[in-house]
Amino acid sequence: MSKREVIIPKYNCPIIETHVHLDYLKAGSEAVVAEVHQFGIEKMITVSVAPENLDAVMDLIDRFPAVYGTQGVHPHEAGLYNKEVEAKIRENALHSKIVAIGEIGLDYHYTRSPREVQLKSFESQLQIAQDLDLPVVFHTREAEDDTISMLKNFPDLKKGVFHCYTSNQELADFGLDRGLHIGFNGILTFKAAQNVRDILHNTPLDRLLLETDAPFLTPAPYRGIENSPKFIPLIAKRMAEEKEVEVERLLEQIYQNSIKLFPKLA
Repeated sequence: MSKREVIIPKYNCPIIETHVHLDYLKAGSEAVVAEVHQFGIEKMITVSVAPENLDAVMDLIDRFPAVYGTQGVHPHEAGLYNKEVEAKIRENALHSKIVAIGEIGLDYHYTRSPREVQLKSFESQLQIAQDLDLPVVFHTREAEDDTISMLKNFPDLKKGVFHCYTSNQELADFGLDRGLHIGFNGILTFKAAQNVRDILHNTPLDRLLLETDAPFLTPAPYRGIENSPKFIPLIAKRMAEEKEVEVERLLEQIYQNSIKLFPKLA
């Protein structure tokens, strides 16, 4: 099989893609939205990461009935967060198809924004989520202790997902105890990602979410090809193998998890 001869299983279960960046896909949002339904993708959440794409997300959710969105500024872009951006997030988040605040959090792996700037942006956006009673899409990388400390300042904020989980068991346990979900993507299929599979083994079925983070993190054996929501069935297949459950049962449970966390999808 050539590396570019993509074979994706099809299941008779609806799927929600909980984390994609449609406006970043080279394939184009229209082509991707038109294509993914044949793979069971019923709805998608396209995620904001920077002030410059807040409006792009709003445009996508207005153009495509199956596309929902988030509003938020990623820790890499925390230096661009200000009162004007905060006001825009608050206003846009009132839209009926904005399902969460995110992706927000802390990233100490690259530290593209100073830690103190990340913390300030994170805190402000958590306050927005709390004020508007919206779930949070968390990005956390090598910042477990500060993430836990920050969330302890928001004890009533108990709806959200640690997306693209690669952190330690301590943070996972904290999130699960809080009532949060954990999102897994193509990293599950990477040879070097046994730590992520270990977290998966310890995560209850009713707290799992599926995502791709497309255009990033294409699952094996198709790394090198731009990622797409259509790859979710491959990720689900590997997840079901690791959890030792039938794929259809897994997909049915995760569909319900997605609706529970993001009720605007219902």
